[in-house]
Amino acid sequence: MKSFFAAFLLCFLTAAAFGQDVVGHWKTIDDETGDPKSVVKIYKTNDGRYEGKIVKLYRKPNEDQDPVCKECPKSDARHGKKINGMVIISSMKKDGSEYNGGEILDPKNGKSYTCKIWTEGKDVLKVRGYVGFFFRTQTWHRVTDF
Repeated sequence: MKSFFAAFLLCFLTAAAFGQDVVGHWKTIDDETGDPKSVVKIYKTNDGRYEGKIVKLYRKPNEDQDPVCKECPKSDARHGKKINGMVIISSMKKDGSEYNGGEILDPKNGKSYTCKIWTEGKDVLKVRGYVGFFFRTQTWHRVTDF
């Protein structure tokens, strides 16, 4: 009985360590400068999919403090809308330890990419955007105060 309990506990702890939930607030980092760009809140929708929206922008004093998505295509409902509060991750579904099947928008260039996200530990989120066989992966960090 003790060995059964020990095996069960080991499986539970392993699943907890590698299957962290993506729900929460994540600080995004600019690939080129290494500076923080925003905080994205990832949440589960009523239909069981996952979305992420920008809840804070980090802006330099000489930058527009409340920018709109000028680069979003005119056919996209987000064109001309404020970036702060904008949903940039949509339609993600949990698939084992990853979340995929959705898309991510880069408001800087207005382009949307096929997306996959996964956790590496409790406080690191990997976000990968794809165009065909080409991809870019960012590392986001969990935040509790911002």
